Parts: sequence; C-alpha cells; structure tokens
Amino acid sequence: MIPIAKPVIDEEEKSKVLEVLESGILAHGKVVEEFESKFARFSGVQHAIATNSGTSALHTALAALGISPGDEVITTTFSFIASATCILMQGATPVFCDVDAETYNITVDAIKKNITSKTKAIIPVHLYGQTCDMGPILDLAHDHDLFVVEDACQAHGALYNNKPVGSLGQMGAFSFYPTKNMTTGEGGIVTTNNEALAKKAGMFRNHGQSSRYMHEMLGYNYRMTNLSAAIGLAQLEKINTANKKRRANAQLYNKGFEDIVGIHTPAEADYAHHVYHQYTVEIEQEFPLSRDQVIEQLKTKGIGFGVYYHTPLHQQPLFTSLCKGKSFPVAEKKAKQVLSLPVHSAISKQDITTVLEAFKAMSGA
Repeated sequence: MIPIAKPVIDEEEKSKVLEVLESGILAHGKVVEEFESKFARFSGVQHAIATNSGTSALHTALAALGISPGDEVITTTFSFIASATCILMQGATPVFCDVDAETYNITVDAIKKNITSKTKAIIPVHLYGQTCDMGPILDLAHDHDLFVVEDACQAHGALYNNKPVGSLGQMGAFSFYPTKNMTTGEGGIVTTNNEALAKKAGMFRNHGQSSRYMHEMLGYNYRMTNLSAAIGLAQLEKINTANKKRRANAQLYNKGFEDIVGIHTPAEADYAHHVYHQYTVEIEQEFPLSRDQVIEQLKTKGIGFGVYYHTPLHQQPLFTSLCKGKSFPVAEKKAKQVLSLPVHSAISKQDITTVLEAFKAMSGA
C-alpha cells in the first residue's frame, strides 16, 4: 500500500518524548515554550502561541482580534470546514468566495465584491501548501481597515515572495495534525508580530487567565502538552528537508504526467514557494475514466488517494441556509475533479513510478 499520508517518526521524536515522560511534566510547560520560540523563528514572527489543534488556533486568532456577533468574516468556500466554523465559534457570520481556477485559492477580486459595512476580517487559506496572492489582499484589507488571519494549516514553510506564511497578516494559524507537513500528533499554533494580540491569544487558550487563577476574559482549554511539543521540536528540525522532498516528488509527478492526456497537474504561482501538503490533479473530461472510476482503480492497486474537497463549504448542510441560492462555479467544478496523490516525504521514486504507471494504464497510453 502506498499511503496518501504518513507521519515520519524517528528516534529523535521518541527521544524527546521519552525525556518529557521521564520528567513527569506532561502538560503545558517549558517544552511548549521552547517549541513556540523556535516555531516563531521558523515563521519569521515575534510570537507563537501553541494550541491543541489547528481549529483552536484559528478560533484563538479570531478571539484575540475581537471578532464578535454581528461581524462578517470573508473566506473561501473551497477548504476544510474549520476555515469557516472558527467564525461561527465567535458568533460572527462567514461570507464565502469563489476561488482561482489554477491555485484553488481565494482572490482579491472575489473578496472585494463581498466587503460590507459589517466586514471585520479576511481568512485567506493557503490551500494544499501554496500561498494566496497576499499582496493585493493585504492592500485591500488596509484600505478597508480589515484584519487578515492567514489559514496556514496546510502550508508549513510555504513562502510568498520569499516571506514565510503566518507572518503576512495580523495573525496566522497552523495545524499539526498527523497528515500535515509536520506534526505534533494533534496540535496547532498562532503566529503574530503584535505583542498585545499574542497576550490575548495566550490568555484565550488558557481559560482566559492573565495570571494563575485570575481570569480576565472568556477562554478555553486549548493548551498544547509538553508531549506534543516534544514531537514538534523534532519535526521542526526536519521540516525544510521534508518540504524539499515533497517539492522533488511533485516535479517527478509533473514530468510523468506530461504525456497523459486529461490529467491537469498543479500550477505553482510565480510569487509562491509551494510545499505540496497535497499534490492535487484534476481528472478532466478528456481522460477515459471518471474520477470515481480512477479511484476504484487506485484502490485495486493499493495506491492511496484523497479528495479534498468533494463538497464546497457553501453546500455543506451546516451552511446551506446561510448560502441559499448562492453558487460558486469554480469551486463547484473543482470539487468534482480534484484528486490528491501521495506526495509525502516517505514515498520513494519507485512509489511515484507505480502511481504514474497506473495512470498510464488507465489512459491507454
């Protein structure tokens, strides 16, 4: 079986976890603080606040910014559900936008059409490991006095014009779920250059405490454990190497798909350093098989796959009443065509060859 994702856990992770176990201090502590400091440097920011998931990181960022009932927050319809449920968690209203046909990311033109007097923030999602075109988005946000929270949950180490994601808006949010480019088992982190926002985020993820048993705001138990942070410290040392392998794997796929008609390979924008959390192709009409038929063939050959995402957010049952009558044609079309293939750092060149040969056989080439 060639899995769609596989966390690479080596002796470094085991050793660091064992150190925490032997210390007896398993919950939030000095190891988390060390991870926060090192991830802040990695992301080019002054502050990083570790949480227990990417979802809680997004929620924490919005809470720190004071997003509240009556506010609107603009985001993409083509993403994981947490990109929008974090808005609901603050009692605000998500406003969805369509995406660019090549990058699958939200565009400044789509955002511009949806700004109202109630708009308070924008959540651009760096989908599949490629950054949004952030320059125009940041300029628009500045002109309208809007906050920008980067959803970088799939983009650890990605760059926009050589600047790290998570350092571009007022705040960023990352996920460390096991399928991501780096993991802590479960976990997330908020990034910012604003000291006041960092302080609020730190309070929010710890029951709203400003000091021990002194609670100044409504908060939650979103703390990361020392055990998770220990894994993260080891993973952080490997992330650049792992991302280079992902990029190399993507190039092998791109070359292999050149002669296969009906497979649209991912485009890397000029401004972006893509880290390929997912290598996502589109099964076009010219290909002999439908996406569902391709999936069945991959299953028989033991090749992992993923469909991210088969239902845009505006069509999810949670949001259908909010989005009644709305249509986002690009996202809806892509949802029927996208198919992600194994690109993680643990696969071999032979694995990629096996995947490509399966597609060649399906194409009749």
